[in-house]
Amino acid sequence: MFSDVVRERLAAARGFVFDMDGTLVLGDRNHHGLRPLPGALEITRWVARRGLPFVVFTNGTTRTPAHHARIMREIGFGVPDEAMLTPASSAVRVFAQAGYQRVMVLGGPALAEPLRQAGLEVVAPSAGGVQPDAVLVGWFPEFTMPALEAACHAVWGGAELYSCSQTPFFAVDGGRALGTSRAISAMIRSLTGCGLQVVGKPSIDALRSAADRLGLPTARLAVVGDDPQLEVPMAHRGRSLAIAVGTGLGGSASYDGLPVSRRPHLRVRGVDELLTILTEWSERGSRANGKAERAGGRNDAGGGVH
Repeated sequence: MFSDVVRERLAAARGFVFDMDGTLVLGDRNHHGLRPLPGALEITRWVARRGLPFVVFTNGTTRTPAHHARIMREIGFGVPDEAMLTPASSAVRVFAQAGYQRVMVLGGPALAEPLRQAGLEVVAPSAGGVQPDAVLVGWFPEFTMPALEAACHAVWGGAELYSCSQTPFFAVDGGRALGTSRAISAMIRSLTGCGLQVVGKPSIDALRSAADRLGLPTARLAVVGDDPQLEVPMAHRGRSLAIAVGTGLGGSASYDGLPVSRRPHLRVRGVDELLTILTEWSERGSRANGKAERAGGRNDAGGGVH
């Protein structure tokens, strides 16, 4: 059973933010071999038919947002380039607000390219004598000791440290894989004692980037995801509706014992069950509206006789 409050909030949602891995698709640790999860294609088509805009936000930075979108289209999703977001998308927003011009990227081309397209100068961790405004850490399995040293010197020189994600794992087909952002950031912080700001999920900056793309306030969004450490906390920070699925990292017991402020508003088996709920509630609403219109018509007719 779902509370009337949740029912009303879901009906009032004007846009959706979907997680990718473990929510809509599963693949390997390099985002290869992606396959849609049950109901994923159908729910994105359903919200599109209803005129409800959506974005897909992944914390993965192995591909640019445009490349992710292209792969999603190849497996059947109607995801235009502008509907795909990664931490690079929210980093552009954060860095623009901070007035940064030069960023050292500890990550691959897929993390650096969106920054360049936004007009930022991207500095490699091997570049000597160039002081960046910020250091951004993402998916970087090629991380080396010279890169660590370069990043530490940048921080000692005044650069702020940013991370795409601080969760240790992400969902893959058959289980979970270890991310790199948290481990690399931990090394830099251990050596420098610096602070850290996350630009990907679950940061409010990530949610605001999605809201900006959709043209909606965060409170009118429904956030759907599988990771108890990402989508649910992010939704709460922006007063969005938090919907948790159990097809990725978040199992049935993941939220047991947590305070209400950290629990999802709605828990479902997967997006297939969410689609069933949305469809049923929509049909009930249509029938109720039809009855009201018919009743109004009868009243109008009666008024004419008298």
